[in-house]
Amino acid sequence: MPTRRDFLKLLGTAATSAAAGGLLPGVSLAQSSSPFISKRPPVNKRKFVSAAVERQLASVKSAIGDPKLAWMFENCYPNTLDTTVELGTLDGKPDTFVITGDIDAMWLRDSSAQVVPYLPLAKGDASLQRLFRGLIHRQARCIRIDPYANSFMPDPHAQPLIWARHDDTDMKPGVGERKWEIDSLCYPIRLAHGYWAATGDTVPFDDDWRAAMHLVLKTFREQQRKHDHGPYHYQRTSPNPTETQSLSGYGNPTRPNGMIHSMFRPSDDACVYPLSVPSNLFAVLSLRQLARMSRAIHRDLAFASDCEALADEVEQAVHRDGRMRDADGREYWAYEIDGFGNQLFMDDANVPSLLGLPYLGCCDRNDPTYRHTRDLVWSHRNPYFFQGKAAEGIGGPHEGPRMIWPMSIMMYAQTTDDPAQIRQCLTWLRDTDAGTGFMHESFDQDDPAKFTRSWFAWANTLFGELIVDVRGKHSELLKGS
Repeated sequence: MPTRRDFLKLLGTAATSAAAGGLLPGVSLAQSSSPFISKRPPVNKRKFVSAAVERQLASVKSAIGDPKLAWMFENCYPNTLDTTVELGTLDGKPDTFVITGDIDAMWLRDSSAQVVPYLPLAKGDASLQRLFRGLIHRQARCIRIDPYANSFMPDPHAQPLIWARHDDTDMKPGVGERKWEIDSLCYPIRLAHGYWAATGDTVPFDDDWRAAMHLVLKTFREQQRKHDHGPYHYQRTSPNPTETQSLSGYGNPTRPNGMIHSMFRPSDDACVYPLSVPSNLFAVLSLRQLARMSRAIHRDLAFASDCEALADEVEQAVHRDGRMRDADGREYWAYEIDGFGNQLFMDDANVPSLLGLPYLGCCDRNDPTYRHTRDLVWSHRNPYFFQGKAAEGIGGPHEGPRMIWPMSIMMYAQTTDDPAQIRQCLTWLRDTDAGTGFMHESFDQDDPAKFTRSWFAWANTLFGELIVDVRGKHSELLKGS
């Protein structure tokens, strides 16, 4: 049976071959005399156009002195809008469906992360507001279909993705894949809170959205597993052990401690220990954001108090059990724990990660525990940190040894004020695109022409967000070649 990895590798073969042969996808031999021709679709082929985004793109691009970096920003920053957005109407409301790129399905995590960089522009752009309203409505509908699912199909009645059709779990119509990941419910809250904070618009937060948020709280409580293992189970027949769960699909044993269990990581790979530290810290933040919205928009004081109480309980548990100490007694975060005292230290490129905690707002970048953690995950203390001729960065089990994820390099740049570190990250990102002008899921540490996923919109838009942020905080880094 084909797997997600098989599907993506098949799609990536042609793009990788083209890059290795020196041709840019979509550029003819006649055009190739200029290396920096825009890779955006023609205007009439773009899925969505925002005047505010186009103004921002032109302004930031004009401030970039390096021609290749400027070209990559132009290609990447609008990529989500250019290629992945479908607008419509569903149940009489605006509807926005955002695919990941090379998979025609919507992940709650990816769809949120793909559009967050456009939030600062939404207040002055009615078309962007319509897009965000539609996506908030669609995500709320997805959560009401199944709060345990990570991805969904465009048609709410469609069959799952082809590699998920024989999974042993309680699959619902409209679900693409049903891997339970805490962050799948955190990201829609992050998007909703960010949109509300940016615009003051409360229109999307109707009774259907409120019902979805009540399901979020219910699901988080179920997965504290204080009395039993809860209703969720999942197994898949696969040669990859990271694609399935042990013990009849309920995962490795834990001792309940107040944290929320997660069967899969943000990479869609199975957790080793089901108590994920970065995902639980993300949940704490998200619950408090949800409480703030519920109190201010709906005057629902009881629900807000329930969210805050769970946030306090989870925070206390993760701070008590989720820290480790080095030989000098300095604290740093574990990646996963089991409640029995076993702790796993590593980091994965996908966010929420230990590296990306300040980016999400889960801690201050100058927090001593975070600073020490950041140093350790960006070192060979982390088994998924790789150094090669092309770059250094973090990967994960999803693509395996040697494969660095550009997303991790972006997170390294987003979590420092050191100009030298930011400049180095920009250089690595510029020089590892394999001539395509886009970001990829991962690339070989020594040979960027060996990469996965030629169309990965989250990584593209995140790169655009990084460049915008650098322009705002360290504009001098963009001025020279």
